[in-house]
Amino acid sequence: MKKLSFPLIMLFAVAAGLAVANVYFAQPLLDAMADTFGISQAAVGIIITSTQVGYGLGLLLLVPLGDLVDSRKLIVLQLGLLGLFLLIVGLAPSVFVLLAGMIMMGLMAVVTQSLVAFAANMAGDAERGRVVGTVTSGIVIGILLARTIAGALADLAGWRTVYFVSAAFTLLIAGVLYRIAPVVEKRSAGGTYPQLLKSVFVLFASEPVLLTRGIIAMLLFAAGTVLWTPMVLPLSAPPFSLSHTEIGLFGLAGVAGALGAARAGRWADNGYAQWTSGIGLTLVLLSWIPIACMGYSLWGLIIGVIIFDFGLQAVHVTNQSIILKVRPEARSRITGGYMVFYSAGSGAGSVASTITYAHFGWTGVCILGAAISAAGLLCWGLSEKSYKLGAA
Repeated sequence: MKKLSFPLIMLFAVAAGLAVANVYFAQPLLDAMADTFGISQAAVGIIITSTQVGYGLGLLLLVPLGDLVDSRKLIVLQLGLLGLFLLIVGLAPSVFVLLAGMIMMGLMAVVTQSLVAFAANMAGDAERGRVVGTVTSGIVIGILLARTIAGALADLAGWRTVYFVSAAFTLLIAGVLYRIAPVVEKRSAGGTYPQLLKSVFVLFASEPVLLTRGIIAMLLFAAGTVLWTPMVLPLSAPPFSLSHTEIGLFGLAGVAGALGAARAGRWADNGYAQWTSGIGLTLVLLSWIPIACMGYSLWGLIIGVIIFDFGLQAVHVTNQSIILKVRPEARSRITGGYMVFYSAGSGAGSVASTITYAHFGWTGVCILGAAISAAGLLCWGLSEKSYKLGAA
């Protein structure tokens, strides 16, 4: 198979980053959104959770369609609808409309994973890890810039402006992909749509490596949302009293995550996927030590975020590199099923973290995050033999 050109890979990375940013805009804005709609600190995590509910449904119902229909058309359609639902979120007059808009926005934001599967299908075996790593780097950068840009725009013109601007850029990238994305030979899985969805569960039941990597992803991203969701609450309050712009800048501390994603893909191609996972999970666990020191120095938080994001993205890319080798004809279904675990963990982490913060403060949040991270590392250790068999 002909190698993908660098500009084409970068196009997928930019598109994926733009799409996934929409899922993370709310994190530095939770206090402002809570004030607008009268939501308590303990309940404000429901905004993030509603997005993850939609994202989880999309992963299960939409991403597998890439194995059945024209992936290029599916991606462009999802981006167009994503732009529409972003406008609804920005115009939301009530909590009900806001949460409904967030659910639908999350549903369409899974186009990010459709792009990953599309790129993986187009890549050759020798470069798949590198391609997935590069596209995932775009996703990481999108997540980081989402927090930073959202904070800056909210300070300038309010939180609603964030979603209006995002809608414009999302529709723009949809048009670019419609004109530039290549038309590839359709590789249909055959059968009906219900049969396609059923096959997702069959795949994860019959391939142990998919299930174990999914569980690790669930725990890993639960820890991630435990870190990021309640962070705005102590940083916006005394003694820090930071603005949304300043809080958003903390996202840039995780720029090492992009490096981790790109490097991990290369390590996976070279046969070091298993050890990359173990090292990444260990870093995620250790990162909670400096993060817990935020009350003494913001440098502890910055250092901890750098370590955390590097480890998280290294494990995430390694997971994808391993599972996408299992059933080449079912990469869209595998990607969707794997990311359902991610969405479940993210949603649960959002709710648990804000409730924990309301009752036990930042120390309680750090203990919760460390416990979840330790469970992920334990899962990796117990499943090492299964990983080797699955990757063979």
